[in-house]
Amino acid sequence: TDAIGNNVGASGAFRIYGQWNLVNHGSDKEGGIVFKVENRHKYTENALREYGPVDLGYAGLLQSVYSNQGWRATNLYWRQEFGNSTIVAYGGFVDITDWTDVYAVASPWQSFNNLVFATGSGALGGAYPDGSMGLMISGWLTDNLYAVGSLVDANGDATQFWKGFDTFFSDFETVKTFELGYSPGAEMLFLRNIHLTVWQVDARTEANTPSGWGIIGSASWALGAQYQYLPFLRFGWAKDGFAFYEYSISTGIAFNIAGPNTLGIGLNYNKPNESTFGIDLDPQFTGEVFYKFKLTHHSEITPNIQFLGNPAFNPDNSFIAVFGLRGRFFF
Repeated sequence: TDAIGNNVGASGAFRIYGQWNLVNHGSDKEGGIVFKVENRHKYTENALREYGPVDLGYAGLLQSVYSNQGWRATNLYWRQEFGNSTIVAYGGFVDITDWTDVYAVASPWQSFNNLVFATGSGALGGAYPDGSMGLMISGWLTDNLYAVGSLVDANGDATQFWKGFDTFFSDFETVKTFELGYSPGAEMLFLRNIHLTVWQVDARTEANTPSGWGIIGSASWALGAQYQYLPFLRFGWAKDGFAFYEYSISTGIAFNIAGPNTLGIGLNYNKPNESTFGIDLDPQFTGEVFYKFKLTHHSEITPNIQFLGNPAFNPDNSFIAVFGLRGRFFF
């Protein structure tokens, strides 16, 4: 409702991925290649990644992964376990969202659509490089405390991932993250998790974006005998760094997260980052409700509604409702 451009947007994606364990198979020192190749494409004038800012005047992404990039290599890296599987390292072309600020309903492929409820709450700088050359190491410090650190090329381009050899070693403009978290144990990492993440990104010469840093926090804790309920509270704060938001605060709850069908309800309050958008914009309110249900053993469908309050680039409308439908088929 109340679009300033197209009132309909549609996109699709084809993905093939897997893992090939080549050394110490079945042991606690297992290592192998992880790969993911995708084709992300649009069916309307603008892809869904662009639909919010271009067609609705919303300073943010209604859907963060459905772009029009075409073929791309999101993952192509070596994964290695150490120390009785308590330490895991990645090296190669990696996706920073695979380990940074994760919780059970972070995936824009299966859970909330809006960026404010995904990795970084919209306050992670560096334009979310994926398919970028980098390193990650994570490990359990105790039975309940874990740490994750990473160094990733800020100039990575998943559609031409091989150029990462040049941009990483020649430019060496990177995104760094460090996360410290608490969970009852590895098996509960995504269901019961409290963590704090610090990030820093270098200035990018070619993209003409400034350096910056920020802090991200998340608390999500599954409740109930079958872990049916997942209340969460998340926030992010950024100082420059090409992050979408100066600050972003979210809360909500997901129901039946351990079952085939999931209901999610989320609310967010954010302030667009002046250094990113070039002007001082008023805060925005965002809400989303989705219901994912399994149609067959190999398919699921997710209707959703997003509510946009005070969209920053659409001053004539204080409220926009967006109705969405996402289908997923997997084999």
